[in-house]
Amino acid sequence: MSTQALWDESEGAVYVTGRSIRFGPELRRRRMAAGLSLIKFAARVNYTKGYLSKIETGEKPPTLDLARRCDAELDAGGTLVALVTPARPRPAGRSGPVQPLPALSEPPLSGPPTGWPAHDPEWAAGLREAAVPESALTIFGAMFEQHRLLGHQASPNVVLPGLAAQASTLQALAGQTDDAELAGRLLRLTARYAEYAGWMAQEAGDDRAAMEWTGAAVTLATASGDADLARYALVRAADIALYRDDAVQTIELARRAQADPDTAVGIRALAAQREAQGHAMAGAEAACRSALERAAGLLPAGPPGTRPAFGSTSLADPIAITTGWALHDLGRSKEAAEILDREVPRIPATAARSRARYGIRQALAHAVAGNLEIACALTATLLPDAVRADSATIRVDLRRLARSLVRWRSDPAVRELYPRLTAALHTGR
Repeated sequence: MSTQALWDESEGAVYVTGRSIRFGPELRRRRMAAGLSLIKFAARVNYTKGYLSKIETGEKPPTLDLARRCDAELDAGGTLVALVTPARPRPAGRSGPVQPLPALSEPPLSGPPTGWPAHDPEWAAGLREAAVPESALTIFGAMFEQHRLLGHQASPNVVLPGLAAQASTLQALAGQTDDAELAGRLLRLTARYAEYAGWMAQEAGDDRAAMEWTGAAVTLATASGDADLARYALVRAADIALYRDDAVQTIELARRAQADPDTAVGIRALAAQREAQGHAMAGAEAACRSALERAAGLLPAGPPGTRPAFGSTSLADPIAITTGWALHDLGRSKEAAEILDREVPRIPATAARSRARYGIRQALAHAVAGNLEIACALTATLLPDAVRADSATIRVDLRRLARSLVRWRSDPAVRELYPRLTAALHTGR
């Protein structure tokens, strides 16, 4: 992709809607009511005076990023953000046209998810005659943790085949045992495999497969009597909506995951965090902070290793890092950068995927706040991990970072970084 192509995209051509036509006049009205000249306001939101002038006169369409910054600076309470909605949904990666997310309350599983191995008849016949030892559960559980460790650092396309094969075998084993209690435990572990496969499918850029695996996880968890894992699958569906910039569905799915007070508090805490991120995308700061407070009140105390085995296991303070993420989406990138500067270094070096994910968000916050040298230095150190992770969701923020930096392409730090950044965006795709 050429620098000019990124520059054109950064101006927001994909955001032209009927409501966005009203954005320019409303921005000008609120800016003048606040007593801010165009020059002073441009400096505050880190855009050029000429570009903002074209936005106000309707010569240029607004971007969601600009709307969030202006909304925060003018305390518009989400009014400006509401005037800018994408003309089409945008997938996280390589997947085709995005369809509405399916409901997950009672997901049908008409067939195996994409990538689930077909059963060889001879292999299945042999398995039916084999006894299922109790030790199988321990062994497959240990293998699952190894897959998770591999997922911290390797491409999702490396991790997915093993997850699919083990999930298929586990489901078959559960169907062969006469021990109902053991069968239930095997199905619960199969659901964990399916849920994690959904995450890896999303990382690979295949939203459709991610939803299929997530639906399978709900079905398997429900069959095993594990209501908590079924609720956690709703959180995962909210993740998919989050990376589609679908604030409404992110909030809806996250609220559904919190609806049952008997659901594990750790899962409700994760759901409240996703809800907060959805509100942040919508520019609803008060609702965002309320959800974050709710999450903080629910999150079990103690280091990551003592928390429930759902969600990220590598964050020292999940609420703080989610707050930093949300503040950037609320247009408060300077505050976001301060929090992420503190929290990202606390992520273990072995959790390369998480360090790249939150580190790129940290660099993005600095870029938007106008700290170009810091943003470029952070990005340069993170690119090797980002390339190895081969993550569609990380590339979402890399593209946002590229669009933010290209506006300052004459800056020496940006000019030096940009070829490496554009190369990273095309690696593994």
